[in-house]
This record gives sequence, C-alpha cells and structure tokens, in this order.
Amino acid sequence: MIKSAFDVFTCFLRLGLVSFGGPAAHLGYFQQEFVHNKQWLSQQHYHNLLALSQFLPGPGSSQVGFAIGLHRAGLLGALAAFIGFTLPSALLMTSLALVSQLSTELTWMGGLIAGLKIAALVVVIDALSQMYHQFCRNKYLITACILSCCTVLLIPSIASQLGSLAVAALSGGLLHKRLEQQLNVTPPCSNHGGKIRWLYLATFILLMILTWLPIQASLATFSHFYQAGSWVFGGGHVVLPLLQQSLAQQLPAEQLLSAYAAAQAVPGPMFSIASYLGAVVNPGSPLLGALLATIAIFLPGLLLVLAFVDVWQTIAQQAKYAAAIHMLNAAVVGLLMAAMYQPIFISAVTTNLDAVCALLGLFLLRVLKLSVLWVLLSLALTGLLFLG
Repeated sequence: MIKSAFDVFTCFLRLGLVSFGGPAAHLGYFQQEFVHNKQWLSQQHYHNLLALSQFLPGPGSSQVGFAIGLHRAGLLGALAAFIGFTLPSALLMTSLALVSQLSTELTWMGGLIAGLKIAALVVVIDALSQMYHQFCRNKYLITACILSCCTVLLIPSIASQLGSLAVAALSGGLLHKRLEQQLNVTPPCSNHGGKIRWLYLATFILLMILTWLPIQASLATFSHFYQAGSWVFGGGHVVLPLLQQSLAQQLPAEQLLSAYAAAQAVPGPMFSIASYLGAVVNPGSPLLGALLATIAIFLPGLLLVLAFVDVWQTIAQQAKYAAAIHMLNAAVVGLLMAAMYQPIFISAVTTNLDAVCALLGLFLLRVLKLSVLWVLLSLALTGLLFLG
C-alpha cells in the first residue's frame, strides 16, 4: 500500500508541476494519464467521479484527483494525490506572496503572466475539444452542453450553474431509455456497499459550525478559508469573490487581483490562491498562515468526497442514474466552455497579437504535437519578450 501511495504521489507531483490551464485542463490531464495511459480506472468510473465533483462544493479537479488516489491506494493514496498535485502551486504562490511583500507591485511579471494566460487558454481549448468528443456523443448530450454554456454566459452566477446541472441530470433520468445505448455501466467500484461515510460528513459539519463561532485571532485564517471552501461551486474562478468579501478589511482589492493573476500563472489548482493570501494576511508568520489557509480551503471538499464517493459509485450503476450522469457530464463540458470564454479568453486575448500567439500555441500543440511543457515555455518566453 505504501508503494502504491508513493506511485500516486510521484504521478500527481509530476502533473502538479506542468498542469497549467485550470480545472478544464486538469481534468483532461487526469483522463489521459489515469484512464488511457495507466488504466488505473475505467472511463465510466472516471465519468462518475467527474459528475460527483460537480455536485459537491470545493475544487473540482482536486476532488477528482483525490478520489483517484483513494481508489488506487486508499486514504494514504488520496492524501498522496492531494499533496503531490497541490504542493508545487502552493510553494510557488507562497514564494510570490513573500516577494510581493518586498515589492508592492509585480509589474516585472506582467509579460510572463500574459504569456501564461495565453498558454492556459491553449491548454483549455485542447482539453475541452477532447472532453466534448468523449462526453457529447448524441443530440441529447450536445443539447445539454450547449444549453448549460449559454445559460451561464447569459446569467453568470452560482445559481445558474447549479440550475443547469440540475436540469441536465433530471433530463437524463427522464430520457434514460433513449440514452441506454450510450451507457457502459460497469460493476460497482465500491467496497463499502454504497454507504455514506458518516464520520467524514460529521467532521465537515462540525468544523463548519466551529468556524462560525467566536474564535481566537490565531484561528481566523483557518475560519475564513474553510468557509470559502465550503460554499464554492464552480472552482477557483468563483472563490475570489467569496475571499474578497471575507478579507476585504485585511487586504486591498489590488492585492487580491495580484493573487488571482499569479494563481493563473502557476500550474496546479487555482485554490492555491489561498497559499498566497494566507501568507499576506499573516505577515508575522507567513509560512504558517499559508499552510493554514491552504489546508482550510481544500479540507471541506476533500471531506465531502470521502463521505459520498462510495454511495455515489453505487448509485451510478443504475441505468436511470447513469443516464443522468451522462447528461450531467455533458452539461459540465458546457460550463467549462463558458469558463473558458470568461474569464480565461477575455483576460488572455486583448489584442491581435494575443490572438496570433494563441493560434500559434494551438498549432504547436495539435499539429506539431509538441508536449504541453514546450508549448507553455514557448508562450511564456513570447510573453516576456513581446507582451510585457
């Protein structure tokens, strides 16, 4: 088990070093690595985990990675997956926070960030292209994808995201007989009889209650970030407004925006923005602040995965629910398409030169078949030279 957990750690650490592009790209990386290359789990199992992550608050791609580690090597593997995938971005964001305290502006990074934003856009477009072909295989699934994308673009809110997912899942259940030919139901992956793990759910609820009680100032960082991680649906792009509300008195808006820009420029989960902010709001002990904030913002989502992953896998074997999950996955692709446009596209492509760089990045990735790392390095260098 320890060897399996170490294998999980090394695989996720490697992905954590190169996974630029946000949740959409991360999910594409995971599918390629753990479904196609290593075959640690089936395509159907992966789809089920993806659907579960959309129903729970927290960082979706990190939750999927956590569940993959849990499936591969138990709880130790889940922790190994989380640490491996999160560690590079957390260290980078903490380092950037320490630098920002020495220099109030990160203008020297402007060109680099511009290039990496374009690289993120290229990676997301590539991942979405693959996900669309995998998840949207008939007119019903395509309809769910397009409608969810249009809804979120026209009504950008958490309510519209959840509403789109709910409508897609309900429609899948009602249309399950017409979708059965698209389903590939596998035997249950759970070894626990499909039960809710009440200990983890109780821990999540208890910590939520404690964060709302009067607490010592030393625990305020944990409280703010745990609350944010408990309410965020939609990933790292949504967490910024919640943190802005809770940290408004401690940080100026400019500092929050610098943290957000930096989070897009580093690999790994965007929730690592907590590492940056935790260090900044605790100038006396920035490393401890970064550690507390990082643990607190990820912890709610991980506890909920542990609580519900088994019962979800059991439910997902039933035809009606499996059809709902297929429709849900298609709707998720639509949500990611909307997120690709806003904020990724509109923040990355502001000039004709940006558009040209994005097209060249897609050419390098899709036509010349260069690795993602080389594409990222090429666009980062282009940003430093021409986009600063």
